[in-house]
Amino acid sequence: MDLMLLVVLILGVSYVLRAKAQKQRIALLAQYLRNYDIEKLMERLVSSYMRALDEKDSNRQQQIWELQASVENSLASQFSSFADTLAKAPEPANGATFKISTQSFYFPFSQLIDKLQGGSRSFELRTAIRLHADGIARVVANTAGRSPKDRAFTLLAEMYLMQHTCHWYCKSKAVASARMQLRNQTTYEQVIQSVSPETRNAYLALLGER
Repeated sequence: MDLMLLVVLILGVSYVLRAKAQKQRIALLAQYLRNYDIEKLMERLVSSYMRALDEKDSNRQQQIWELQASVENSLASQFSSFADTLAKAPEPANGATFKISTQSFYFPFSQLIDKLQGGSRSFELRTAIRLHADGIARVVANTAGRSPKDRAFTLLAEMYLMQHTCHWYCKSKAVASARMQLRNQTTYEQVIQSVSPETRNAYLALLGER
């Protein structure tokens, strides 16, 4: 067989398998998220935080911060519940998986190779979601005593990193990082540095980078 034709066939098979895997992952995550208002709560917080940051009057700004308390608590509560539900979820039977590959590119039989390597090239979505739930709850509770502005900034970073993990699971790290840059005008590296130290240390340890 001509070498070029073989390369084309391999790339074609890889594309089809990758598209199938991504479709399964998106459906699996949506199945567990559909009972929550997490995305809507996040959108409300982002909009309100941006409005507060643009507010020149300090009293009015403080009012905006204070008005977000119920939304922040709802987000922390719902995301914690989501993490609990996902933790109890059985491994999918349709060929999907809760594993997130750290490989730059998807290729056929990558899951099998990862198993043979002892899972060294992947991490668990369920573990990551629990990590994000704890991080969001910790910032909402403000155990570190941050100012309203610093607290909002840190919570935004926690939410953005959680979104990045979900997009990484559904697509890839490269796609997740590109979406973050496009939608939030910030980079993955900047978000890592902006979350709470507890979240950053646990997240990098999960990825095997610490």
